[in-house]
Amino acid sequence: MTVALAPQAADLKIDWAAMPTYNTIMAVAAGVGLLGLVLLARDLVRRPAEVDTDGWALNFGVLGGILTATGLHMTLTWPLAAGGFPFDNIIFGETSLGFGVLLLAAALYLWRRGAALAATPDPLQVLVRVARPLSIFAGFLGGALVAIAVAGIKYQLFAAPPQEPISGEFAEWPLVEAIFMSGLLGLVGVGAIAFPFALAAAAKGIRGSLAAKVTGGSWVVTGAAFALFGVMNYFTHIGLIVNTM
Repeated sequence: MTVALAPQAADLKIDWAAMPTYNTIMAVAAGVGLLGLVLLARDLVRRPAEVDTDGWALNFGVLGGILTATGLHMTLTWPLAAGGFPFDNIIFGETSLGFGVLLLAAALYLWRRGAALAATPDPLQVLVRVARPLSIFAGFLGGALVAIAVAGIKYQLFAAPPQEPISGEFAEWPLVEAIFMSGLLGLVGVGAIAFPFALAAAAKGIRGSLAAKVTGGSWVVTGAAFALFGVMNYFTHIGLIVNTM
């Protein structure tokens, strides 16, 4: 993710002390979290006896802690980005906070009930019943992501300045990164919207429903993309800071 800066003149200088940005770690954590949810569901279907619920509790606890802490700070600090880009708080902060709390809830449940869950004949069915109430929030959070994606394209957000390595190569065409980032966010949202329907179908004993395929497929693609994009941004953001100090 970029810091949502519009292309600037060659002598652009940014007061980074007044403009904290850490959506790098947020992108990696969110991407790995999406992948983790799909992998856990897959393992519960294919080899439930081999699932280590303690390991998954630790995984979701670590990722949820990162996203909740950074998302909460970004959400409650208005505006975070030195007054210039308050929509960052909404786009990155609020969505990360929502996802982080959901991951923490999953971690708490697996930590407290993991042993009992593993002893049941069909652990996935148990998780489906437990997760259905929270899936409503996940679905509406997905709707928010789709709305953000529409806004990203309409207002051409996410454009990197030319001083940012790699992403800055597209500074003259802000719509390119707007479409890329909005597409990722929107696809995560589509999977989240399908999630309650996937659980409803699973509760009726329907495995591999269309909604489940949409959720799983979209989260695998976007999870990997966000994690890799976050890794790349550890270089591009450092380069942007060096070039604009």
